[in-house]
Amino acid sequence: MYEAGKAAQVSAEMRRYNIALLGLSETRWLQAGQKRLASGELVLYSGHEEENAVHMEGVAIMLSRTAQKALIGWEAHGSRIITASFKTMKKNIKMNVIQCYAPTNDHDDKDKDQFYNQLQAILDKLKDREVNILMGDFNAKVGSDNRGYEEVMGQHALGEMNENGERFADLCGLNDLVIGGSIFAHKRIHKATWVSPDHITENQIDHFCITKKFRRSLIDVRVRRGADAASDHHLLTARLKLRLKRMDRQAAGRAKYNITLLKDQTIQEAFTMTLRNRFEVLQELTTNDADAHDLWKGTKEALKETCQEVLGPKKNQHKDWISVDTLRKIQARRLKKEAVNVKRTRASKAAAQAEYAEAHTEVKRSIKKDKRHYIDSLAQEAEEAAYYGNMKDLYMITKKLAGKYSRPERPVKDKQGQNITDSEQLLERWAEHFEELLNRPAPENPPDIAETEIDIDIDCDPPTREEIIHA
Repeated sequence: MYEAGKAAQVSAEMRRYNIALLGLSETRWLQAGQKRLASGELVLYSGHEEENAVHMEGVAIMLSRTAQKALIGWEAHGSRIITASFKTMKKNIKMNVIQCYAPTNDHDDKDKDQFYNQLQAILDKLKDREVNILMGDFNAKVGSDNRGYEEVMGQHALGEMNENGERFADLCGLNDLVIGGSIFAHKRIHKATWVSPDHITENQIDHFCITKKFRRSLIDVRVRRGADAASDHHLLTARLKLRLKRMDRQAAGRAKYNITLLKDQTIQEAFTMTLRNRFEVLQELTTNDADAHDLWKGTKEALKETCQEVLGPKKNQHKDWISVDTLRKIQARRLKKEAVNVKRTRASKAAAQAEYAEAHTEVKRSIKKDKRHYIDSLAQEAEEAAYYGNMKDLYMITKKLAGKYSRPERPVKDKQGQNITDSEQLLERWAEHFEELLNRPAPENPPDIAETEIDIDIDCDPPTREEIIHA
């Protein structure tokens, strides 16, 4: 994800496979925050908190427009874990998603213990009656032998269980989680989630787990090898018989109209004529005894209807800086990957992989060229906005060039120190906080502040023209 244009490629594959919620591992983004893509997807990400840290590890959750409406809250837990909660159609039941990126099997035991202890602490806070989903790159092979883990996994996983697999299976058993990739019978090519650099070795190290109580809601878990984002991992998908519910948001603010069209003399005259006609009708309908409230209501409706008819609503346009030529090259690279997947011999697979690598290099070169062109065009727009004194556009363009994205609000905690994700409980906690803050008893010994002996000479006259120009 740290590579230029990678987020746009991932979101395109997400839409192509009609995925509502996509977990990402090894994003290599620093700190924690959220970013809205030009195509409308929302990315919640968590990485190393240090600003000068190395761009390694990192996790994220990419949400479609449907999933965004059901989002209750989310929380970052460092560079390896991120959590999010969603409202479902089932009454009083939330869906909690935990996206992880576990240490590899070669890491020190200290790092593994720290990761699994942190993950267990997060799972302990979740309720058993809620839909809890644990997914991500666990670098763990659970194997097909499920002796001792019959309640946790099936017999359809790949390979043999390694040390990370034992840790992972024990964690699932302790928290009543079922490993979805091991209970559905599929071909081997639809189970392997990772391919080694030699393109020969394949392992199943990415997993999707769900609470045992909601095991029947899990319809299928399988790999989609057609998804292409130039990664050594395949896309692991899960189908759930569970619908997300749209959150009841607060009433939207006032409607915004495309007032920039009024700069056109023709549209300005049409707007004036339409508004004048509506006011004339309004004056005929009203009498001298009309209430002031009714007069204002009629005037307001006349203005709104005129703006809607002549100007139309203002649309937030996000520029997608990737050119059409680059999109064609991305499509050509996807076809190269399909050719790699269908090859049977090592020689033909190696030749197809070499062609895919060449296509990927061409895509990266084209994306960098588009990025430079996009930045140059933004800089030119900023210069024009500064020349004409358009400070609003100048600020927005500068914000885009700076690349600063809004960081999430820190999670609100109750008096016991537990994080609050429910919106109603969050409002109650804020009300409780301000009630205690603004209703403190008067101090027993108020400070004795002596009056000043010298009056300060303050000029209360209106500012002069020279002072305004100087300011």
